[in-house]
Amino acid sequence: MFQTLIDVILPVFLVIGAGYATTRAGYFSQTHIEGLMKFTQGFAIPCLLFRAIAHIDLTSSFDPRLLLAFYTGAALCFCVGIFGARVLFKREWEDCVVIGFACLFSNSILLGLPITERAFGPDALTGNYAIIAFHAPFCYGVGITVMEFVRARGQPGNFAGSVLKSMFQNVLIIGILLGFLFNVTAIPIPGIVDDALGLIIRAALPCALFALGGVLVQYRPEGDLRAIAFVCAISLVLHPALVWTFGTALSLKQDLFRSAIMNSSMAPGFNAYIFANMYGRAKRVAASSVLLATGASILTVWLWLIALGAH
Repeated sequence: MFQTLIDVILPVFLVIGAGYATTRAGYFSQTHIEGLMKFTQGFAIPCLLFRAIAHIDLTSSFDPRLLLAFYTGAALCFCVGIFGARVLFKREWEDCVVIGFACLFSNSILLGLPITERAFGPDALTGNYAIIAFHAPFCYGVGITVMEFVRARGQPGNFAGSVLKSMFQNVLIIGILLGFLFNVTAIPIPGIVDDALGLIIRAALPCALFALGGVLVQYRPEGDLRAIAFVCAISLVLHPALVWTFGTALSLKQDLFRSAIMNSSMAPGFNAYIFANMYGRAKRVAASSVLLATGASILTVWLWLIALGAH
């Protein structure tokens, strides 16, 4: 059991820790880290998603049961986050939506991909890519729609325009859509371009993990500790527990089941803070939840991996 922690999880978090420690020590500045994050989030990871989806077997990977299990669990966590923040912490509705979004958006790319690959091998990532293909569109679509409704207090608004504008400005979504285009139309990627993409992709996840550690230096776990603990519990425990229940009930294939649990058990992604910053609400809760849940997930992901080994 401890070997799983050592071989699978700790190498990923050591890269994050290296980014955190060297940035905290001043060897790298926030300007360096922001540049590295811009390269990974704005270029390398979209390339990774484009190439993966362009080559993926759509008939075998996009099992409706996988998407139903994962996104039903995610949507329920979003609702629990919103109403829990309102009832338990008496937050304003706009803050509640941000807290719900933090419960909804798991770090499926920066943490889900490398941990799943190390645990089950590169061939086990098919289900991960199927989930990721819909992750940003689903989460931003739900989050922005609910936030715009709450801000308008039920008055008619251009919800569709706000949602679409935000989604199509997201380079991750553009990379996903281009991958689908090449896949569905069977347009071949020229060999030299595919080789170049392969070189870029090899740098994507290690650089992104290092940059994530550097970004986390900016945030301090301060105030709102009950709300932060609430987000961590939903993200790290409730979401994977719900997905486990739904995946079992739907008789999901083992490899897809593993992908669903791994993605759902990850800490809130940095997009939780981006969403909070977009609206200027509950930013401290979102940032601190990303930081503390990322640290706590070393233990919780290990426990979910042990459970998966017995599944």
